Amino acid sequence: MQKIPRDLAKKFAFDWRDEPLLRVQPGEVFEIETWDASTGFFKTPEDKAIPANRPGFDRMPPMANPIAGPVFVEGVERGDVLVACIDEIEVAEYSWCAIGPKRGPLGESTRWLELSGEYTTKIFPHTPGPSGTTVDGTLQFTESISWPITPFIGTLGVAPDREVRTSIDGQGPWGGNLDIRDVAPGNRILMPVYHEGALFYLGDLHASQGDTEYTGTAAETCGTVRLRFEVIKQKKIPFLRIEKPESIIATQAARPLEVAVDTAIKHLMAWLVDEHKFTPTDAYCLVSTCPDFRIHVYQMCDIAQLSFVAGAELPNKYLT
Repeated sequence: MQKIPRDLAKKFAFDWRDEPLLRVQPGEVFEIETWDASTGFFKTPEDKAIPANRPGFDRMPPMANPIAGPVFVEGVERGDVLVACIDEIEVAEYSWCAIGPKRGPLGESTRWLELSGEYTTKIFPHTPGPSGTTVDGTLQFTESISWPITPFIGTLGVAPDREVRTSIDGQGPWGGNLDIRDVAPGNRILMPVYHEGALFYLGDLHASQGDTEYTGTAAETCGTVRLRFEVIKQKKIPFLRIEKPESIIATQAARPLEVAVDTAIKHLMAWLVDEHKFTPTDAYCLVSTCPDFRIHVYQMCDIAQLSFVAGAELPNKYLT
């Protein structure tokens, strides 16, 4: 099986000029080993998020959130849709969350001075599950609080059309740092292609995350992703899409949040009209009346130039 090892997973931009690290055929299973968002800086509670102590934080934007790639997919052309099928994510033995002065929405809090007056790093041990790995393991938040590891890929996408976007604040129809927890094993991620071979990148694994990723960091971790690609020839989609076994999700990144939500709903309606034989009237009324229609606010954190990320989800049982 082909693999990108962790020591090569240190790109900090989605750049169409990069030479491919891997060439794969559609349907070929391969692996990518990733760093966490800090490129291994956070190992213990004593590793604080002090910018002066962190390598790459003398650059603007900082060299954080490393990605691996690009992966060249044989036979893929501009105008196609690349489908990433995520088979498995095995995360490392721990994850971390780091807060402190001027980090996130409470980095200047006067109500809770411990959030804005000192740097805090929390390390969460991972306990292997029945498989003997973290694939089905547990995250230990405190001695009394734990939950199942629910891994996903925080940053993935293909090279944008003409621009170069950083891995820390780049976002667009092509992907980027979106922190969508549904970019997870068992799901299919659809991305529009702008270059021959697609030029796919991936990194920034999470062991778990709550809605909005409010602090700006979730349970950040290293790990290994096993995946494969499918290709849909000459198809247009407005933004990254997700197909789960039992539902579909249309996404959008924008500010303010209401624009992201409104646009994600419109993307979902267009999906229903264009591919599932809904009339515009039925699609419009469905998203307003269906009790199983859901809006997700995946990412709403105050970091760099990041937009807010929303998803509009509808179960497959309502599709025609």
